[in-house]
Amino acid sequence: MSAVPKGDYEGIRNEVRKILKKPGYDDGSIGPVLVRLAWHASGTYSAKDKNGGSNGAGMRFAPESDDGANAGLEFARQFLDPIAEANPWISRADLWTLAGVTAVEAMGGPVVPWKPGRTDFQSAKHASEYRGNIADRLPDAAQGAQHIRDIFYRMGFNDQEIVALSGAHNLGRCHRDRSGFEGPWVVNPTRFSNQYFRLLTTRKWTPKKWDGPLQYETVVAGKELMMLPTDLALIEDDKFRPYVEQYAKDQKLFFKDFAAAFGKLIDLGINRDANGLASVGGCPFAGAARSNL
Repeated sequence: MSAVPKGDYEGIRNEVRKILKKPGYDDGSIGPVLVRLAWHASGTYSAKDKNGGSNGAGMRFAPESDDGANAGLEFARQFLDPIAEANPWISRADLWTLAGVTAVEAMGGPVVPWKPGRTDFQSAKHASEYRGNIADRLPDAAQGAQHIRDIFYRMGFNDQEIVALSGAHNLGRCHRDRSGFEGPWVVNPTRFSNQYFRLLTTRKWTPKKWDGPLQYETVVAGKELMMLPTDLALIEDDKFRPYVEQYAKDQKLFFKDFAAAFGKLIDLGINRDANGLASVGGCPFAGAARSNL
């Protein structure tokens, strides 16, 4: 990896773009897992408790790193480590989220608004003191509509934003050795599109007959695709379904709404000072101090 001048975030984006293609890994790209890293690093936020979220890069430490919902994300963090090591001026929290939005755009998706300034926890002790108990804050794919609302309402999202964010399932696949589920949602899981919504509304989804957890399946162009219970909940719920149908018909609308919702997600709970630097637990820690982490 190359070192880029301090503050050159476009240079960091270019470094991320260089590593996206990864023959032999999933479908040949690490883009989807980078999006998942940014998502899961941010999705622990609680508007009520004012903690969690991407600031601090708490997934470097247990128990967040050991959360079953984050299984496999150690690979995403490892993919980005060489960029971080070559550029110690950028915090892990900024790098993870910037890599996620860069991957979305590189895979044909919209430009997601992103601002720097996140800082990193100095230690596991610091992370624990600031974040407290953030267990069970990420979605459980085996649940239904009420669970989805409980998770996303906690962060401050409405039903429309929930459906838009669910469109991230246009990317990547499930792995049985990580989540218990298996397979991709769409035919091309490395291209961002509205196919996820089109498939939800046009295909018949039947329970998969196997020894794993409940998931649904269909076959498109000879390829077996899957949906999770939380995916089917979007078309079974009367308030979610209209947004699914809108996005299935209008990719431009979906891109616009996804960019807004994902930009909001990765910025939840971040309070910046006059210089744009975010504080963690009341104290700002610049990425340059990362040698002490």
